Amino acid sequence: MKKINCLIIDDEPLALDLLESYVLKTPFLELKGRCNSAIEAIETINSESVDLLFIDIQMPDLSGLEFSRTLSSNIKVIFTTAFSEYALDGYKVNALDYLLKPFNYEEFLKASLKAKEWFELTANKQTATNDIDKDFIFVKSEYKQLKIKLDDIQYIEGLKDYVKIWILNQPQPILSLMSLKHLEEGLPSNKFMRVHRSFIVALNKIQAVERGQILINKERITVADQYKEAFSLFIAGKTL
Repeated sequence: MKKINCLIIDDEPLALDLLESYVLKTPFLELKGRCNSAIEAIETINSESVDLLFIDIQMPDLSGLEFSRTLSSNIKVIFTTAFSEYALDGYKVNALDYLLKPFNYEEFLKASLKAKEWFELTANKQTATNDIDKDFIFVKSEYKQLKIKLDDIQYIEGLKDYVKIWILNQPQPILSLMSLKHLEEGLPSNKFMRVHRSFIVALNKIQAVERGQILINKERITVADQYKEAFSLFIAGKTL
């Protein structure tokens, strides 16, 4: 997932400095600006791509709560305030979280991870929606663009700069000059899964799973350690 573009808003310079230091040490956050007021933030939001606000609730002219009600639904909010009685109001405007001042980096990171989880879930839902209508791909092989039905793919094997696409009822695979990662990015994630540095499997072609290996048409494909958790979750979700 790309970094989360965030904006920090507080009328206290020391609070802004602390927030900035926390954002800069968090790998999945990208600081797009710091503002002393909600009014100042309007200009930044109009000129920058912003996903997430860390915003103080009590500010002059326009409070964080009032400002949050004017935002697009695509921009999420984490409130920061010294007054705990604002927490309930914060959740009424669908804030992702609420940080009570003074908060430490651990608390900040916990709230940021909650935001990260929300954005990843939203992105995955969008990907799944886009994948519904995708039932074939074109790949270049021997100077031709071959149309391949996704339902015909059994598994895909990566070999350095090439991939072998093993098709149902075809004794020889389709050979194409591309990386396995590039092909993985073009396949719908609800139908295919990377299970090894050299293999992607079609989930509906799995015949059995035995001792950490996937069986597809007499081929045994080992599930590598780094992919075991995701694959186990898939299997658990399909197990009666």
